Amino acid sequence: MTNPLSPAAQAVLDAANGANSYGPDDCLNESRWIAAAALRAAAVYCKRDRPQLLAIAAELEGGND
Repeated sequence: MTNPLSPAAQAVLDAANGANSYGPDDCLNESRWIAAAALRAAAVYCKRDRPQLLAIAAELEGGND
């Protein structure tokens, strides 16, 4: 099965899942949306990487596993 996320988005999601007490398949796992929110907040301060951060955040918010 093909991964629907880009490598960058998958790396962010893997890091968020690793810091979450719930497993990646747990219905209470909100790490995808928490990671997207963190990226959006970081984009406010990172002028150079802002478009890339926002694109990864949008991908995480719109992705479905």
